[in-house]
Amino acid sequence: MYFKLLFAIALLCISSVQVQASPQAQTAIKLSFNEDWQFQKSPAHATAFQPEAKAWEKVSLPHTPKLEPLLVNDQWQGIALYQKQFNAPKSWQGQRLYLRFEGAMNHTKVWLNGKAVGEHLGGYLPFSIDISAAVNYGADNQLRVALDNNDNPITGPKPLHLLDFNTYGGLYRDVNLFIKAPLHISDEMLTNLPNRGGLVISSKIDNKAKASVAVQADIRNQGSKTAQFTLKQMLEFDGKAIATTAQSYTLAANSQQVFSQNLTVKQPKLWHPTHPNLYQLQTELWQGNTLLERSSNKVGIREFAFNAKHELLINGEPYFLRGINRHQDYPHVGYATSKQADYRDAIKIKEAGFDYVRLSHYPHSPAFMDAADEVGLVLIDAVLGWQYFSPEPEFAEHVYQSCRDLLRRDRNHASVLAWECSLNETPMPEAFIDNLKAIIQAELPGAMSAGWQTQYDIYLQARQHRMQHYQTPTQPYNVSEYGDWEYYAQNAGLNQQAWADLKDDERTSRQLLGAGEKRLLQQAMNLQEAHNDNLHTPAFADGYWVMFDYNRGYANDLESSGIMSIYRQPKFSYYLFQSQRDPALTSTQYNVGPMVYIASDWQADSSPNVRVFSNADAVELWLNGKLIARQMPDNGANTDKLPHPPFTFHLPSFEAGELSAKAFIGNQLVATHRVRTPQAIHALEISLDTAGVPINSAGSDVLFVNVRLVDANGTTVPVNDKVVSFEVNGAIQVLNPDAIVTEKGVASALVRVHNGAKGVHLKASFAAENTAAPLTAELKF
Repeated sequence: MYFKLLFAIALLCISSVQVQASPQAQTAIKLSFNEDWQFQKSPAHATAFQPEAKAWEKVSLPHTPKLEPLLVNDQWQGIALYQKQFNAPKSWQGQRLYLRFEGAMNHTKVWLNGKAVGEHLGGYLPFSIDISAAVNYGADNQLRVALDNNDNPITGPKPLHLLDFNTYGGLYRDVNLFIKAPLHISDEMLTNLPNRGGLVISSKIDNKAKASVAVQADIRNQGSKTAQFTLKQMLEFDGKAIATTAQSYTLAANSQQVFSQNLTVKQPKLWHPTHPNLYQLQTELWQGNTLLERSSNKVGIREFAFNAKHELLINGEPYFLRGINRHQDYPHVGYATSKQADYRDAIKIKEAGFDYVRLSHYPHSPAFMDAADEVGLVLIDAVLGWQYFSPEPEFAEHVYQSCRDLLRRDRNHASVLAWECSLNETPMPEAFIDNLKAIIQAELPGAMSAGWQTQYDIYLQARQHRMQHYQTPTQPYNVSEYGDWEYYAQNAGLNQQAWADLKDDERTSRQLLGAGEKRLLQQAMNLQEAHNDNLHTPAFADGYWVMFDYNRGYANDLESSGIMSIYRQPKFSYYLFQSQRDPALTSTQYNVGPMVYIASDWQADSSPNVRVFSNADAVELWLNGKLIARQMPDNGANTDKLPHPPFTFHLPSFEAGELSAKAFIGNQLVATHRVRTPQAIHALEISLDTAGVPINSAGSDVLFVNVRLVDANGTTVPVNDKVVSFEVNGAIQVLNPDAIVTEKGVASALVRVHNGAKGVHLKASFAAENTAAPLTAELKF
């Protein structure tokens, strides 16, 4: 085995992390282990570790083994090796030390000071290792991690050359070290028992005037004596204490027990997609006058249920979920993003008018889960699985454990509606499904299951594969995927390698941002038609495939059915969905309210039938200062169920100049949008896409820098494949490994910055045909 070869590699300079002891040595400490790693990788597809170079590369986490090109059809697979040193003060001796990995792809082995301390299979869920006995206290310690992301028949899914998405690699999520007293709140992954470990938090709504929050704390005593302790709970809202409780208990030596407490909440502020109210729960473990541990968790008080008509009730009221599927794929870095980047994705999804996300087809990051709670996105949470089943018992056991671990990680999130412990688009034995459903109930009694077979509590039906698109439902019914495959392949089955009878390119929903106005309008029409049709069914939710363009391991092109590009730039379809949201909604977290958008580039080949998306009652369209018409929304077969159908204006012909749309609710002007006929490229405009989320001030962050080619009027000139160059100074790195080119007039660079990126300077330049010197634009932050 290649793992036996790892320690034959010569040790080179290893950076050391010096950690200061806490002023209260017994108080729990959480240390980020994201910095000061050293890294090497094997040649691609190697199954034994043979380093590419003798020198180690200094890296920080999240990390990917390879910066991939925009089109990833030969993703790096092989053996990745990470190592670091840390100093363990003598004051830690007698404490319990847990090392927790949030995401490591895919087969992981861990050594500390030359001793094997842990092994884990599966790349999407966390695992914890008790390293207390292997630490050298009062000295430096060497940590080494080996990762194998080659195809694995136990974890699945398909081999990468057949897979419809990429799995990437590396230590791509956080690693933390926890130092705790012998008496402590246990780790849910180490406990590995149903409905146990850590904190289990639930809520119950009695009526509008009263609710309760139940806290189940799993306490472990690894000391040699019986421990007396006090467990305190405090629930806060907007910084004010709402409810508190404190109770004293005893726990025998070398034992573990669950202690339950309840808090009463008067006049509760409920969690809902339109108003995601969250309480702050502070859990404290005291021994005498010493605070051993404090845990802080956000709590949403809410209730999901279904009525006899299979409508979803949120806190007793029917609510239809307009939704989307998401792959967490990022250009160049794959999964190795940042908490802030994942939060920005959630903001973009919410601003697009969605209230629901299906996490396809694997567990997404804890940061995205947190963001969903905070901005109001209802989630279907999924284990890894796609078109692959193995009859080997080890495969089933791994799926079962993944289901357990998924619920243990995410059970306290208000946003989770149901658990997709299911292998998507994969025939599964009935006994296998029954076992998964039983695991869900054991881990979280009363929780709902979801899957693409009708044995589950919620039926996830993929209409785009034309499989039982509509029949009288006998259970809650969710149109889990629509709008892509059904407008692409007429055979529309599950075997995407067949690709028989493909639709003409201009008719599909797979359109890149730079595909041109006609094709982007066709994508929007496809989505409008399908979404409107979904609303004729008794489905309680639908989810378009997909939010962002993404890479597929087996394909020679990007999967381009996203309503935003892989660089998170909106297509016309983005505004179609945005127009379906209620204009009366308000939020301090994201942009919302009345909107209007002209879906046209308004140039010589533009259609004179101008489509406008708006959630207003009426829209006026003006051309060069002259009123064309004031219209109500379209009324037709493909619009009858939409909350806000588009507005189509029929102009006699194209006339260069400015189109202006004015949106009205009642007689009040609520929103405007303008487009101008683009002229010659005159300047560059550069911007940093933070989506309102501040740059990470304590670690790395990845963001998009967008450069627009604009004319003298500031109109983006929608040209493709124009090369834009970038120069940087300071703590910033451009991650694009290829030439950076425009798509519809925008060139996007993915950059990594550290610790708030103070003093960073970025300069973009473009050699325009009509200027003697290159056009430039600069960004400082």
